[in-house]
Amino acid sequence: MKCPFCGCEESKVIDSRPTDEGERIRRRRECISCQKRFTTYEVIESVPVIVVKKDKTREVFDRNKLFNGMLKACEKRPVPLEKLESAVNEIEAILQNSLDREVTTVYIGELAMDKLKDLDEVAYVRFASVYRQFKDINTFMDELTKLLSEK
Repeated sequence: MKCPFCGCEESKVIDSRPTDEGERIRRRRECISCQKRFTTYEVIESVPVIVVKKDKTREVFDRNKLFNGMLKACEKRPVPLEKLESAVNEIEAILQNSLDREVTTVYIGELAMDKLKDLDEVAYVRFASVYRQFKDINTFMDELTKLLSEK
């Protein structure tokens, strides 16, 4: 870190504290050369996750889209909003912590279905019916049979 007063690249950190709900770190520094103090702010750099859609187009991951889709599946079901929010947070953490910067909608959909299966089976079936686009009643029944056999 270059001193704004003398240009020296050597400084020591005197004090560090988080700001903005932990999004940034404020550091109070002292220049080794001129002993003047200055403040720096560090921001966590996040690399966006890119979602590859079925038609091969790409867009930045939007947690609100995921949340809204899962919320729609849970409509009129006894699923607390906190649990749904927690499930979306867990999915987002999985995506952010993965080494892949590009993920498919298929992968995100599978993660969402896994979380919904644990939260509410009806919500899971609703989400799966839209996500998997069941072609007929037999495909739908196959999914229900699979769900029942896992119990």
